[in-house]
Formats: sequence, C-alpha cells, structure tokens
Amino acid sequence: MSDDNLVIEAQGLEKNYGSTRALAGVDLAVTAGSILGVLGPNGAGKTTAVRILTTLALPDKGWARVAGYDVVKEAQAVRRRIGVTAQDATLDLALTGRQNLVMIGELSGLRRKTSKVRASELLERFELSEAADRVVKGYSGGMRRRLDLAAGLVTRPPVIFLDEPTTGLDPTSRARMWDVIRELVADGTTLLLTTQYLDEADQLADRIVVIDHGRVIAQGSAAELKAATGGARLEATIAEANPAAVRALAPLVEGRVHVSADGRRLRAAVRSQSGLASAVVRALDEAGIAVDDVEVRQPSLDDVFFALTGRDESEPNADETDQELDESNHDRADRGRAGSAARAASVPGSSGFGVAGGVGRQDTHRLALRALGNEDDEDEEVTA
Repeated sequence: MSDDNLVIEAQGLEKNYGSTRALAGVDLAVTAGSILGVLGPNGAGKTTAVRILTTLALPDKGWARVAGYDVVKEAQAVRRRIGVTAQDATLDLALTGRQNLVMIGELSGLRRKTSKVRASELLERFELSEAADRVVKGYSGGMRRRLDLAAGLVTRPPVIFLDEPTTGLDPTSRARMWDVIRELVADGTTLLLTTQYLDEADQLADRIVVIDHGRVIAQGSAAELKAATGGARLEATIAEANPAAVRALAPLVEGRVHVSADGRRLRAAVRSQSGLASAVVRALDEAGIAVDDVEVRQPSLDDVFFALTGRDESEPNADETDQELDESNHDRADRGRAGSAARAASVPGSSGFGVAGGVGRQDTHRLALRALGNEDDEDEEVTA
C-alpha cells in the first residue's frame, strides 16, 4: 500500500481518560476512494479514534494525517476537507431542512445563492425535496439521519467520517443510507465508517478493522476475516439454560463452546459433515435438554467478531459508562488546547466541528436569521 494513496493514516494512537485507556496504540490506513469499516464492542475505542481523526480530541501519543494534513498541527486544514456525521444528529430542529443546509453553506463560507443551489441538489439526492420546507422537528428518524449526512456534504468534502450512521433506523431507511454511501464512494469520496451492524460492514466496507480494549485485534477484507475464523459454525438454541449442554456438545465441536448471557444459545466451530445437525439434536436430547433450533452454516462477520472478542458486538466493556463521562471532560480540554472553534461557530450536523477557519457567535446568529428569511444580503460572502 503506497503512502501516496493514503487519505487517512494513523500510527500508534494512544488516549487515556482518567484511569481508562481508550486507545492503546491504534494504527489505521484508508486508501483514496475506499471505505474502512471500524468494528468493536461499545466502549472499545471506535468513537475516540474518530474524535482524534476529526480534530475533536488530541492523542496522548502517536500521530494521524487526514487528506495529507496533521490532525494536531494542521487541524484547521483538516476541518476544511472533511464531513462528519456523528452518532446523534445535531440539526436545528426549529429550522426547515432547506434552511439548515443553506445556513451550513453560509457558515462554511459559500455565498447565499450558491448555498441555496447546493441545498436543493442535496435535498433531491437524499429524497427530501418534498419535505424540504417543513421544520426538522417533524421529520422521522430516517429523514433526520439523511439530512444530517447531507449537511456534511454541503462543501463537497473529499473525506467523510460516519460514526454509526444507521443506528436506530428501520430496514428501509438503512437501505437508503447504504445506497447513498455507495454513490459517494463511486464519486471518489473516501469514507471511514464505524457501525454496530456487522452486516453493514460486510455490505459496504472494502477493508475492516476490529478494535477491542483500545487495540486493533484484526484487520482485512470481510472475506479474509471470515476465512481466518475457520470452517463451519454451529449455533444451537435450547429451551432453557442448562450447563449440561456444553458437555453434551463437546464431542461434536472443535474448540470451545460459547454460551450466550441467558444460557440458551450455544455457538462453536465444527467440521461440516452430513448428519451433524441430527447428531447435535440427539446428543442434547440424550442429556435431557429440549432443543428449539439447530443451525450449521459458514462463518459470518458475527462469528468473526465473536471469535475475536469472545462476546456479541452489543455487549459493552465494563468501563464504558465511566469512559464516556471522562471523554466528555477531557475532549473539552483538548479542544481548548488545540484552539478549535467554539461550539457556537460549529456547523449543525458536524457535531462540534469548526467551519472553514471559524465563524463568530454574531455571524452564526446573523446567518440563522438569514436562513429564516429575515435578512437579505444575498451576495455577501462570509469569510473566515
């Protein structure tokens, strides 16, 4: 992999929040026009890595570059070249969808006429034209997420960070977001995607990095990670938790039998062979254990994740809550030391990112009034 082709790169990123080590030496590399999927349990360090790469937090050790610029020494240059969709949409609910996008364009330094044209283009692309002049407070969750992603694209950034962009969306809205993401990459955009959904990474990512306890524990394409996991997988669901189930299955599987938190679901690697499912049912029946379901299949990313971390993706690290509280306090201090733009000068939809060199609080208020139609300085350009 040529360094000249890397748009996002990081080496040895470390970050501590009090006594919690959020990152313990993370390396990342994303080539131009590709998607890197970042997976990990809740609290594993995914969002901390994104905060550093997008200039919202300073690393304790290590370095990172985005679009060729150092995220600490050249933070303003990085901000001008990235779009960000955070876990929670940060749109102004009192404005319409169109007003949100126009205001973001002006805060980013675009003329109002240009901002209006760009807003219309994005509303059409994200299938929001019919709702463009309705206040965002009345949008569905899926509509807000699409508008939030559109907000990050107003300035046509070459690099986009998507932090769990489809969390909480229904299947139809997720599919729409997937289509938009594919279109962005087809246009040459580089994306880093964190996600709770393993099927999402399987569908979208060119390469996948798995982070656990602040370290990269595996990386490769989805096919490479699945192949490394081994052969077929057995998953048996029993009517009631019973410790004897593990002993009953032991002669039929290879390696350890993993048991879910409620004790009813058992998973293990197996050597695929004719009649295996029937043999599993017989073994459990002979142990006096009622069986609800037995499945033998090829490995999925769920199996990869479970084999690597020993738990489901949704199971958090024990220190997750404390880490989140520490992150909030430490990152505020980081942003102050780095001289990043104040919250009032942030672009809605970009979760606290400074806009094109920073805009003052009075400018933000004035532009909001203009988005609502209360000012008419049509051709005035906001400069950083």
